[in-house]
Amino acid sequence: MASEPQPSPNPVAPQRKRLPLGRSRRRLSFELQLRIWLSLMGLPVLILCLGLCRRYEAPWSVTLIWTIVAVVGWSICVSIFLEQIVRPLQTLANVVAALREDDYSFRARGARRNDAMGDLALEVNALAGMLQAQRASALEAMALVERVMEAMQSPVLAFDPVGRLQLLNPAGEHVFGLRSVTSIGKSASELKLDYLLSTNDGELVSPGSHANPQTDRWFVKRTSFRLRGVQHSLLMLSDVSAALREEERQAWERLIRVLGHEINNSLTPIKSIAGSLRGRLTPADTGGDFERGLAVIEDRAESLNRFLQAYRQLMGLPVPKLAPISLADLMERVIHLETRLRVQMLDSKDQTIYVDADQIQQALINLVRNATEAALHQDAPHQAVPLVQAGWQTVGDEVVISILDNGPGLSNESNLFVPFYTTKPGGTGIGLVLAQQIAEAHRGKVRLINQLERSGCIAELRLPISPGEGL
Repeated sequence: MASEPQPSPNPVAPQRKRLPLGRSRRRLSFELQLRIWLSLMGLPVLILCLGLCRRYEAPWSVTLIWTIVAVVGWSICVSIFLEQIVRPLQTLANVVAALREDDYSFRARGARRNDAMGDLALEVNALAGMLQAQRASALEAMALVERVMEAMQSPVLAFDPVGRLQLLNPAGEHVFGLRSVTSIGKSASELKLDYLLSTNDGELVSPGSHANPQTDRWFVKRTSFRLRGVQHSLLMLSDVSAALREEERQAWERLIRVLGHEINNSLTPIKSIAGSLRGRLTPADTGGDFERGLAVIEDRAESLNRFLQAYRQLMGLPVPKLAPISLADLMERVIHLETRLRVQMLDSKDQTIYVDADQIQQALINLVRNATEAALHQDAPHQAVPLVQAGWQTVGDEVVISILDNGPGLSNESNLFVPFYTTKPGGTGIGLVLAQQIAEAHRGKVRLINQLERSGCIAELRLPISPGEGL
């Protein structure tokens, strides 16, 4: 019986050192005991040989020769018999040692049923085949899990009982601004993720590193699992910010629809009555307080009507029509529309993107307008010259357009994307909201953060370079 390698999941399997069976200091080895017992079984033959030589009075030389022949012959038989017993055991020991070392490529061959050693060899082969199949299934399942983890858009993290990070998928790297190579094994406090360990199942959190804490909200699903008998915590985060914003948008849309209907029902007759009264004025009343009052009523009714129409336009944003466009040309058109100050273009490589040019241009106009108003704001640093800069860079499969200003910066980040909210005199509070909705319609995102090196704000518009599915 011999062993032969079988096809293995790893075709380039390394050579493994076979460990011998342990020997006891108090007992002889199995092979030596077997050899001694087999040798002792040859004593009757030797005694018989000596007895025959003495009975027939053979010379001592002949007796010595026959004794040597008998001893050598019996030793050869013992060696052959011992080889037939030990070799199958050594083969099976090698197979079992290979199984212990996770090498399932060896098999014992030449075994047959209805034979004690053959049955043992076949059972060991069957065990090796079963373990090999289980190992292949485990490897395939692990590969599938890794592919699923890589494809998941939701961050997945695992921590051991002492709070060290043990698992981080690519989505988690992107959201938290980490790298698995350097982060695995570090504590949650070192990675500034200790707030995740204190969250309960079903809570909402706002990641505070790479993601935008102003708009991103993540639902935490928490569970546990055992790895090598040790309890671990598994956390999966689902981005619900888009769903929450959609719910918020629908709520504002319903509110605006109701308010618009009620206000229009009052504005229309007010404006009509004011116009009719002006038409009945005599030449003597022209230029009087009565005519000026009617003019104010008509003007304010018209302004309020335009105000409502602007919000209706916000809530009725059409589906974007994607087409390839040069980002450099688009930005040139946008910055030339700003006449209050000269917007500086940063050195950026041109990039072709698939967007609705009209909608993206409107979003950029709003962002540039906000940056200009911030740079010209009365609270801006007095010693600074008003400055607005625009540029972009490619990050993975996205392009990040940045609008920088040196104004006073953000004071209330939580209300930036709330409709109706504005800190500007005469503002409508729809500029950033409209930019955000345009970006989300393109599978993108708008982000506003304060600059670190100087006063001012950075407005980022993230857009995918290639058209996404469903657009």
